[in-house]
Amino acid sequence: MPGPDNCMERLLPVTTMILAMLVSIQPIHIPGYAAVAPAFTLMAAYHWTIYRPDLLPALALFIVGTVQDLLSGALPGVTALTLLLTRTILLGQRRHFVNRPFPFIWAGFTILSVGAMFFLWALHSLLAAELLDFRSAVFRAVLTISLYPVASFLLARSRRTLLGAS
Repeated sequence: MPGPDNCMERLLPVTTMILAMLVSIQPIHIPGYAAVAPAFTLMAAYHWTIYRPDLLPALALFIVGTVQDLLSGALPGVTALTLLLTRTILLGQRRHFVNRPFPFIWAGFTILSVGAMFFLWALHSLLAAELLDFRSAVFRAVLTISLYPVASFLLARSRRTLLGAS
């Protein structure tokens, strides 16, 4: 039977993904905020895929992404697809990010975020059968990239504190 430490280790990434999802769907009464809200689940998925991909299975990403879409009123499956693509792309490049300084990790997140926001903009434009305003995607990418250092710090702190990892 797994001990308490093993249980905490197994639950930490999924728990932080759920917390990131809850922060992402919090209603903020600013006009247009939903279109530019930072992608907190993307931040958590990126972090855990680099540092402990074994503790964040694809099924967890699918469930968290789908629940986020259902609770936020977004098209179901879009966030799940984005998170799963992120995981797939990052797993193939993970060796380049492990044991690297933070600016390198952040640069990788920047590239990934720009790609993810462009993908989401293109997908929503395709589904709407018109080119949507690209400015909201750019602003969302900038906001997500800007907040990543804070999210990374909090995720790394939780990882070190609860898992004793470096």
